[in-house]
Amino acid sequence: MTSATPAPARVTAYDALLARARAGELGPDPAARRISTAFTTRQAVRHDGRGGGYRNEVLSLRLAEAVGSCAVEPGTLPDGAVEDCAGADVARLLGHPLPAVRVAALDAYLMHTAPHVPANGALAVPLPAGTSLEKSRARARAVVELLDLPPGATVLVVGVVNSLLEELRSQGLGYVPCDLKGGLTEWGETVVTDALDAAGRCDALLVSGMTLGNGTFEPLREHALRRGKQLVVFAQTGSAVLPRLLGHGVSAVCAEPYPFFWLDGGPGTVHRYRAVRPGGAR
Repeated sequence: MTSATPAPARVTAYDALLARARAGELGPDPAARRISTAFTTRQAVRHDGRGGGYRNEVLSLRLAEAVGSCAVEPGTLPDGAVEDCAGADVARLLGHPLPAVRVAALDAYLMHTAPHVPANGALAVPLPAGTSLEKSRARARAVVELLDLPPGATVLVVGVVNSLLEELRSQGLGYVPCDLKGGLTEWGETVVTDALDAAGRCDALLVSGMTLGNGTFEPLREHALRRGKQLVVFAQTGSAVLPRLLGHGVSAVCAEPYPFFWLDGGPGTVHRYRAVRPGGAR
């Protein structure tokens, strides 16, 4: 009697992209490219006119002219992670035990090999100078414009950003706010914590790139692909990674590489990408 053959490990689109990069199939040998600088950015925000605030923490890695980033829950990045990344070759970091390091390394590598330029499918959208709230609202407009929905449709928003919710309402769209932390929105609406459960009752998905780093992105991508729904990603995390998934469940990306809009009051730029149809090819 022969033993049963073990089922092969399940490969996701993100995993496959990571493996191809590590094998040197997406550009130069990653073992021959080193991260010169690793750093974290910590921020606390309380916009004028808003009742609540929030915190951000982002790991960023610099490869030549490119910076790749991955947001983490504040306080969860282990001591020594930044020092471990500085000077390391990209191939090693693509296999790092910390998911945030793997995402940031892949983002830096792809930003280096395929930057946000028209030849790679990117459309630059300027953000005007202004207060933190003004810039947040300008970015929200750039993101929400990527949705193609009739008034009254419902959007699952994964990663609650009040300016995005405000912009959706202004466009006549309903929404279900979702975040692992739960709680309430600025307007007292309940924030659900199970994105996949909520996705079934929504017409489209608007998802933070932070889901790449916390492992919740793939089920949402697969849901959108299977159901033919629009999945739009607003990406500070993995801004160069997520455009590679257009046509594989991702319908559009608003990519925002470092430095992010909340770091500076001057003008900025986001880069928009679209697939031809939800889940379809470019």
